[in-house]
Amino acid sequence: MLRISTASFLKRQFKRKNLRKLTKCDFSSSNQVPTQADVVVIGGGVAGCNLLYQLSKRGIQAVLLEQGKLTNGTTWHTDGLLWRLSRPSDVDITLLEASKNIYLGLEQDTGVDPGLVQHGGIFIARKDERLEEYKRLHTFAHYFDIDTQIISPSDAAKLSPILDPTKFIAALYSPQDGHIDPTMLCSSLVKGATKRGAQVIENCRLTNILTEPVANMRKITGIETSLGKIKTGCVVNSAGVWSRDVSLMLGLDIPLVPMKHAYIVTDSVPEVRSTPNIRDHDGNLYIKIQGDSINLGGYEINPEILKEVAQDFSFAQYELDMSIFEVHLERAKEICPIFNTIGIKSTVCGPESFTPDHKPLIGEDPKVLGLFYNCGYNSGGMQLSGGCAEQLAIWIATGGPEIQMFNLRHKKIQQTATNR
Repeated sequence: MLRISTASFLKRQFKRKNLRKLTKCDFSSSNQVPTQADVVVIGGGVAGCNLLYQLSKRGIQAVLLEQGKLTNGTTWHTDGLLWRLSRPSDVDITLLEASKNIYLGLEQDTGVDPGLVQHGGIFIARKDERLEEYKRLHTFAHYFDIDTQIISPSDAAKLSPILDPTKFIAALYSPQDGHIDPTMLCSSLVKGATKRGAQVIENCRLTNILTEPVANMRKITGIETSLGKIKTGCVVNSAGVWSRDVSLMLGLDIPLVPMKHAYIVTDSVPEVRSTPNIRDHDGNLYIKIQGDSINLGGYEINPEILKEVAQDFSFAQYELDMSIFEVHLERAKEICPIFNTIGIKSTVCGPESFTPDHKPLIGEDPKVLGLFYNCGYNSGGMQLSGGCAEQLAIWIATGGPEIQMFNLRHKKIQQTATNR
């Protein structure tokens, strides 16, 4: 079957407009949609902002549409953790490193501090099997020149005084792990993109995606919004928990489900200031140090799945169901006794998008030419979307990523492409 390349289509557009030589696109930020754009990014969370930044660096005429305000869905309340070894594969670690390096260079490029903090990270091993996994991660780290150490419980407790060294057998320490402020990061990314001519339009709702038939497929020809039409050959679905709603406009049912995801913020614990974050895979926990407070979150086996997230769910939260969250507190008390006595200052419970294989949806749809996915980050969008956006921008511009991204496309989409 004839397969028209999106990259070939865009290259023809770039050649006609000589965009490769432009330092600024032909439009500026405003409340009016442009009549046309080479790429339209749907969604103003961290995934969309990262992609807009990467597209703009390559001279691509891009516009980002956000139905509310930037970061108003999931991004604004995320913990923003950056684990350099949270994904045990070479491709994922490469993407994590790329995100970190992009964020490290943002302030110099944009003049806006992205809020990066690198106080380190500790992976707790309660079991021998987990320690073996961490030893393999340590080997990965050596290959990728990432500074890590397998340390004893007592050494881990010296780094983080809230840990009880009698409750685990060893730990993997990564001194350059950390976290990043979601609002500051998106502000920096948008500044870098708009200074190169990209456009961000808030309070603009997508109402329809236009296509036309080509070679037994469909190709993107434009979109309709609450503010008008845009002619384009490329749309990127970066809509977070609303990504499935976007795909359903074209009759495409992607494997993405929104769920409630939560964490608590404790009262002040002065001794934790500037200490490493903690990941306890055996307990399905994470602990983020935020100033002199502790953010505790986790991944329960009985998450509350959301049938849908309202379109006007903006900077909003759900009521935290402590009967579900309580398991995290109990597991945290096992390794950090301070949770037996510390008070809870506030709770955060918002929507997050998850996929069946816990990998994001990245790449072009096999049925619709010019429709790309940049969503389904499974609560890891801050740490993965920088590297993924870089590869996706290259993908859109040249026809493929520089690294092998096949495993970051869900099997359902892969199988559809195989059977085409």
